[in-house]
Amino acid sequence: MPNARATHLTRRGILAAGGALGLGAVLAACGDDDASKNGGSDATKAAARSGPWTFKDDRGTTVKLDRTPANIVAFTGVAAALFDYGIEVKGVFGPTRTKDGKADVQAGDMDISKVTLLGNEWGQFNIEKYAGLAPDVLISTMFDSAGTLWYVPEESKDKILKLAPSVGVSVFDTQMPQPLQRMLALAESLGADVKSAKIVEAKKKFETAAERLRKAAKARPEIKVLAGSASQDIFYVSGSNLSIDLEYFKALGVNIVEPSAKALKASGGWFENLSWENVDKYPADIIIMDDRTSTIQPADITEATWKKLPAVKAGQVIARTPEPILSYDKCTPILDKLAEAIENAKKVA
Repeated sequence: MPNARATHLTRRGILAAGGALGLGAVLAACGDDDASKNGGSDATKAAARSGPWTFKDDRGTTVKLDRTPANIVAFTGVAAALFDYGIEVKGVFGPTRTKDGKADVQAGDMDISKVTLLGNEWGQFNIEKYAGLAPDVLISTMFDSAGTLWYVPEESKDKILKLAPSVGVSVFDTQMPQPLQRMLALAESLGADVKSAKIVEAKKKFETAAERLRKAAKARPEIKVLAGSASQDIFYVSGSNLSIDLEYFKALGVNIVEPSAKALKASGGWFENLSWENVDKYPADIIIMDDRTSTIQPADITEATWKKLPAVKAGQVIARTPEPILSYDKCTPILDKLAEAIENAKKVA
């Protein structure tokens, strides 16, 4: 689910701007110079004293260090997931702070005042600050099969990756449970107590939510769900392939609206671009809208064609999280919210 501005129409750029999930807006601009003296959590510090560390990532790369990493730098969403497992990072890169100084949706429950922000927008990464953190490891997600680390700038990646080993967690063309399991394994390697009551309960709640969504979809197969994302000039409709949330929804039986194969091909399989005049191309009973700060949110859409959509008129528009924070605690509400919407939806398409 992807990244930067649509001005650079590379596959990676399209993903960043519209995301593998179809975003087309520029990432929200924010400051990128907050620093922190904060160290890792107690769990991380304890693990750091315990000896050698090895982890094989989703590129097939095995990172070996003589101690468990204490100085961790990660993409914001990864850092937020690790935080839920008791692992804190020193530095982050990616959408972290909104224009009004609040925590971005991708920062989860992290206290963003306690991490060094290396870059808040696509293409930003302060290498000098990064080096100053004496990083043990850099961790990010990957939205392609080539092992490209999300939000690590292409033009400076060689300099960045020379400073510390890197770990990549794939969120490409798979279903949500797989990266969730991988993030949990990574957190465990870093010192998380994955057998704690809190984490065990969080996983059970996720499984319960998944079963609820499965039952809702089975009971209401006629309810069509469209995944959208809004920018000033374009409305993006995401296909159910490639994205971890939509692939999982489909596997659970949700009736996802699919753009034409020809249209998807232009974006590498992620989404179809529609003008606002053609926003009604695909009938839908429920619209799930990209909640990232790089996109226009439903309440701020003024286009008359949008307001006339049956799902909009019926109040059947809910948030979608194209880049889920990969902890069971954060992914459970995503499933519950969609299940509830399907359970209560009126057939309007």
